[in-house]
Amino acid sequence: MKKVGILGGTFNPPHQGHLIIANEVCHALGLDEVWFMPNQEPPHKKKAAGASDEDRIAMLKSAIKGNKFFKVETAELERQGPSFTFETMEILAARNPEHKFYFIIGADMVEYLPKWHKVDQLFELVTFVGVQRPGYSMKTMYPVEKVDVPAIDLSSSMIRDRLELRKSVKYLLPESVITYIRENRLYGT
Repeated sequence: MKKVGILGGTFNPPHQGHLIIANEVCHALGLDEVWFMPNQEPPHKKKAAGASDEDRIAMLKSAIKGNKFFKVETAELERQGPSFTFETMEILAARNPEHKFYFIIGADMVEYLPKWHKVDQLFELVTFVGVQRPGYSMKTMYPVEKVDVPAIDLSSSMIRDRLELRKSVKYLLPESVITYIRENRLYGT
């Protein structure tokens, strides 16, 4: 059985924090792959402007290029409306019955699990993996595997703000993503 991690998010843009989390969880749990899954419309927050779905996919592919463990999964972009994890994982489980899925979430989402759509049924499809984020305790009544990762306080919204203010994002994003953003004039560049 193939062990596959799923790291969902807006990836608007994908940053070094995403890559570090994926790498740390991949190696800590001995996963065969980690799939980066950009969401269509996160149910818990408003979708940020700045990059099209095509741009987000292109940036992700650029960011993970050369890492044999990382792939991009577009299942959520193939649907319309809110990206409910339960529905997406039903689709992925049906497409890949030989895979065991590990859904990677930050500590903020660990605390938010009781509010997730069909969370109890979701636990039948995935093993949740929680990674620490500054300011969160990761306390939950649900069984969540915890993986320690280096504390990196990065967010896509902070990077978008820096880009709009013409501040440096060197080392916060992979160089290939910075190049893509500049060439495509994203985020006010």
